[in-house]
Amino acid sequence: MRPASATRGSVLDERGFTLVELLVVLVVIGVLLAIAVPAYLQFKDRAQQSAGAADVREATYAAESYFSDNQTYTGISAPQLRLIDSGLSPDLKTVKAENGGVGYCISADVGSWWAHVEGPGGQIVTKETTDNCP
Repeated sequence: MRPASATRGSVLDERGFTLVELLVVLVVIGVLLAIAVPAYLQFKDRAQQSAGAADVREATYAAESYFSDNQTYTGISAPQLRLIDSGLSPDLKTVKAENGGVGYCISADVGSWWAHVEGPGGQIVTKETTDNCP
C-alpha cells in the first residue's frame, strides 16, 4: 500500500513561500538595484560626455577643411560643415567664427552634457552643463 503523502502530495508541496522568504527576496532585489542604478547612471553620463567630445572632434576636422578652402573661418556653420562631412552628428549646436574669422567655436550637446572647443588648436572641454561657446 502506498503512503498517503504519495497519493495526495506532501504538505510542503502545497504551502508556497513564507513571508520571510518573500522578504529576503525583496531585500536582495533592493540591494542589487541600489548598486546597479547608480552604476548605470554614471556609465550613461560618461558615455554622453565621450560622445560630445567625439562629435566636437569630428567637426574640427571639417572646420579645418573649411579653412583650407576659404582661408578664413568667417561664414562657418553647422550646415557648411555638413556639406564637407555629411556624417557629422546632429548634436552639434554651435558652430561659429571668432576673432574676425581667424578662429572658431564648436559645441555639441549629448543628453545633459556639453562639450566645446575653441580653435584652431584648442583643447576639447567636456563635462559642461551649458553651451560655453561665447
